[in-house]
Amino acid sequence: MMYYAYQAYADAMTPIQALASATAELMERSWPGFPGAELQRRFAASCSLLGGAHLTHKRPPFGIDSIRANGHEVVVHEEVAAATAFGSLLHFAKEGAETQPRVLLVSPMSGHFATLLRHTIRTMLPDHDVYVTDWHNARDIPVSEGSFGFDDYIAHVIEFIEAIGGGAHAIGVCQPAVAVLAAVALMEAADNPARPATMTLMGGPIDTTRAPTKVTELAERHSLAWFEANLISPVPFPHEGAGRRVYPGFLQLGAFMAMNPMRHARAFGRYYEALVDHDAGGLAAHHAFYDEYFAVMDLPAEFYLETVDKVFHRQELARGTLAWRGMKVDPGAIRRTALLTVEGERDDICAVGQTSVAHELCSGLPADKKQHHLQEGVGHYGVFSGRRWAGEVYPRIRDFIRAHG
Repeated sequence: MMYYAYQAYADAMTPIQALASATAELMERSWPGFPGAELQRRFAASCSLLGGAHLTHKRPPFGIDSIRANGHEVVVHEEVAAATAFGSLLHFAKEGAETQPRVLLVSPMSGHFATLLRHTIRTMLPDHDVYVTDWHNARDIPVSEGSFGFDDYIAHVIEFIEAIGGGAHAIGVCQPAVAVLAAVALMEAADNPARPATMTLMGGPIDTTRAPTKVTELAERHSLAWFEANLISPVPFPHEGAGRRVYPGFLQLGAFMAMNPMRHARAFGRYYEALVDHDAGGLAAHHAFYDEYFAVMDLPAEFYLETVDKVFHRQELARGTLAWRGMKVDPGAIRRTALLTVEGERDDICAVGQTSVAHELCSGLPADKKQHHLQEGVGHYGVFSGRRWAGEVYPRIRDFIRAHG
């Protein structure tokens, strides 16, 4: 019933927030004789805060219409290269581009959309032909499309790699590191000609026992039955996916914000002052993060619960017990796809050691096909976004792809 309660609250707040936004706009105008300009600005700022305090459930635009490459402006078009009910393979095609290494960015199927990788994509585009997994919001997928579990996720990764073609480069960012490693192991074992030339695993939970975090501690404290009883809810009417059982994105967002409540409180305090002072830079910085952060998507219940069970409770890939549609998944079968792992020194979601363990699991891979990079001074998001991503992490990935392409 929690999703119904959330929907009722959101519906009730819509007219109130619309009124608050309209009032803020009105109060931003010049009113001769109004007692106290600062009081007026602060009232307008308060109304703006209330008017904008809501979540969105549609993917924001990537907004990558062009890039700068080799001193020239290059036009970029988004093209759907393949699609299912649960996800699309999105291609950022560049006009007149020369042949470049094809890269698949496997985005997390989490409470946020693939646009969380916007900066990752923009940084890679000048040197690569970039594709991304654009997962669909489960609340918009009719029940008639069937279920979507952990095996289906791995199947999508394999199918999307095949759609791009052999010799491409797969990059798993955070959660999908497990699925990417499993997919490549299965493709190598089957001698699949579309196997990627390289795989890069970035801040992913390959073995959550290597370093505890608040995320792993939460999983350890609760049974799978607890997660199902407390975090899973059917989608309410009138959404297209009405009746589908999901892990709502608003719950995951709440959990992430609860991990660092004071940081978010300070951020909104700075935002309020930026509204009062008409600080364009401060407003832009806030919106650049929170407009994306507050765009949430729901996960299919099957996928979420199986991920908790297989990755966080049982560590099946790390322990050699993972099976995909009845077939054993053995990273030791990987002998040709080169491996790069990337971890952030201050990552409090996938701590140092959880990802680099992949080198131990890929026991059949020669040492000259393995690399690891520990990025100093960054947390989870800094591994794939921000100044140090662009200036320090990305060059390592670019050179690794060039060396093994």
